[in-house]
Amino acid sequence: MKNDNELIQQYQNGSVTAFDELVRRYLDEVYNFFIKITNDPMDAEDLAQDVFLKLHKSLKKFRFEANFKTYLYRVNVNSANNYLGRSKWRKWLHLDDSPEQIDDSPGAESDWTKKELWDAVAKLPKTQRMVVTMRVAQNMPHKDIAFIIGKSESSVKTNYHYGINQLKKQLGNVR
Repeated sequence: MKNDNELIQQYQNGSVTAFDELVRRYLDEVYNFFIKITNDPMDAEDLAQDVFLKLHKSLKKFRFEANFKTYLYRVNVNSANNYLGRSKWRKWLHLDDSPEQIDDSPGAESDWTKKELWDAVAKLPKTQRMVVTMRVAQNMPHKDIAFIIGKSESSVKTNYHYGINQLKKQLGNVR
């Protein structure tokens, strides 16, 4: 099985089947990312299709400076930002979209799986909201989030820390 970089190189050399393999490899992941954001299968499908159309154009100039998966996340986040700019956060914050556990302490999961969490997330500043969402919903490392949003890793860690603390204050969970 060829790795992503080999497939991209083949695509850059004119192989359409190489791009098709990348789509097969990542379609479910991209679609599931957008389902969490939109809670609407049609919107998620449209956004996933847009991502792969963007990739179809941009991969011709891909420079292999970043891991493809990280690059793909960046395209996903940019598309999500555009979508969220056009729609309200309320549409994104549904009960069925419970985040993964943020805190490993006993009893913390039940505190974080409430609707109030998503209401509190909606009140965070944009950068904190994106960082917390990527860490919680996608379990993404700080380094990848930093690349995706174009900030330093320390800035991402700081935004995550302040975002989580703000959520704890809003939810009355300050220790």
